[in-house]
Amino acid sequence: MAESIISPGVFARENDISFIQPAPVEASAALIGPTVKGPVEEPTIVTSYNEFLNIFGSTFASASVNLEFNTSVAAKSYFEQGGNSLLVARVVSGSFTSAQSHFVTASHGNLTSGSSFVLKTHSQGTIMNGSTGNAGAGYATSMQNTAGDLKLGTEDNLRWEVSNVNGKKGTFTLSIRRGDDTHANKIVLETFNNVSLDPNSANYIEKLIGNQRTTIATDGTKKYVKRSGDEVNKSNYVYVHEVGLKTLNYFTNDGLTVNDEANGTSLSGSLPSVSSGSFNAATGNIVGANMLMNTEISDTQTQGLLTANSATSYDNIISVLESKDEYVFNVISAPGVVYANATRQKAVIDKIISLAETRGDCIAVVDLVNHGASTANVVTEAAKINSSYAATYWPWLQMPSNTGSNLFQPASTVIPGVYAFNDSAAAPWFAPAGLVRGGLVGVIQAEQKLARSQRDTLYDGKINPIATFPGAGIAVFGQKTLQTKASALDRVNVRRLLINLKKFLGDQANNLVFEQNTVATRNNFLAAVNPFLESVVQRQGLFAFRVVMDDTNNTADVVDRNQLVGQIFIQPAKTAEFIVLDFTIEPTGATFS
Repeated sequence: MAESIISPGVFARENDISFIQPAPVEASAALIGPTVKGPVEEPTIVTSYNEFLNIFGSTFASASVNLEFNTSVAAKSYFEQGGNSLLVARVVSGSFTSAQSHFVTASHGNLTSGSSFVLKTHSQGTIMNGSTGNAGAGYATSMQNTAGDLKLGTEDNLRWEVSNVNGKKGTFTLSIRRGDDTHANKIVLETFNNVSLDPNSANYIEKLIGNQRTTIATDGTKKYVKRSGDEVNKSNYVYVHEVGLKTLNYFTNDGLTVNDEANGTSLSGSLPSVSSGSFNAATGNIVGANMLMNTEISDTQTQGLLTANSATSYDNIISVLESKDEYVFNVISAPGVVYANATRQKAVIDKIISLAETRGDCIAVVDLVNHGASTANVVTEAAKINSSYAATYWPWLQMPSNTGSNLFQPASTVIPGVYAFNDSAAAPWFAPAGLVRGGLVGVIQAEQKLARSQRDTLYDGKINPIATFPGAGIAVFGQKTLQTKASALDRVNVRRLLINLKKFLGDQANNLVFEQNTVATRNNFLAAVNPFLESVVQRQGLFAFRVVMDDTNNTADVVDRNQLVGQIFIQPAKTAEFIVLDFTIEPTGATFS
């Protein structure tokens, strides 16, 4: 209810405008696909391949099976090519949960024996499970119980260890160790000292480690990542799921611990005992007979993921990435998901393209055919797509992997890195193609060495060829979008030019919302926009431009509708894709002027 002001006086009021909008997660590229480990359906930024390996893993080995996902190869290629930030979203098949600590028991005292606290892994799936090595149907177990000791595991498993339990201070040390270490040779990943189970302590376990977890929720129209828990996660590996036995009011009013008082009641029974153990009770196998994709190339040990269940996971993450306020990127790919395969795979590709169109600020790099396809197959599939926000490249490429094998990979594993290099070496409105900016790093050979006639057929069919040049290497040699209509927007560099212009001009226009629709407001906009567009001209992105925001397009009727109209006319710079050199042979005695 509004305050009633009747008689004169001074009235102090509060107007809280201190709400801080979280900055969006910004990366150069977004990568969707299966990984060995990591958070599920939670877009995560990585700035190096080593960081990717720490969070998402690389290969999976069990018995004679040695697997590496397309996603890992794509991440490695991206950073080798020159990328600096990558948004990774892990997809899974079916239900995946986190592994949790167990047998973290109270050491002694008056309290009922039980778990002092429970930790859960950020990574989801059975690979984090230290008590079982079941890698999925048909695969050998690798982690078995050893009586009286820790479980044998892999570098991707985790162990916990409690040490330095101090009943006087009510503190202990908690370490997170690698699953393949031993008591004699510990590999400690993280250590938290002076951990307390007293909620009033600055070192309370939830404050030191964090208790936030994520789920996919929906607001009725779209999905989003929901974060629960009020303490930010400070551990890279685990979070506090619950504290089973809290030490309440451990300190007296005199600042002494209960144990310091004569005949005091010991509450150290809430403290864990000195011990170590594994994480278990996780679900979700990273591989299995029903989870393989591109089985025709399984002998190369390259694995993808797309089943009926995993299609739901793709749908979830695509919906989450619709939020431009939370996630910013300029190219998106899902390596290994191809348009021509099963109906659900085509549906995933269509949704990724639709995502790019809806956002309007990125390009979807898609694969159309599997390994072993022909030129005609690619052209057929490309004809089914019409979008200036999508591009495709072919053929597949042989690349080294962490398995020690040279594996064939779809082109979308390398193209985001090419875009990143192009942007750092030149600008987004330059063509990410050619021997100068389109050269491929880490590629052994293309699946097919394309003849000129094949390149002609592909380019005419909206497919960007990857060409082999003896002595010069392998390079992207095309920059068409998948737009059917012939226009300036059928080129990648022009589409990306428009994306960048819309972003900058949109940000400037956003500052005008709720401002007075006057000449001064319009001039402020022009003063910001014109110099920027002129700089794009100088940096070879535009031939010319004109911005109109005056009385000619802001008539009295427009103003009365509370609208402010601006018109931006641009002439994009075109690339020289066809170099024609005319040689004329002159007779002896001819004069050259």
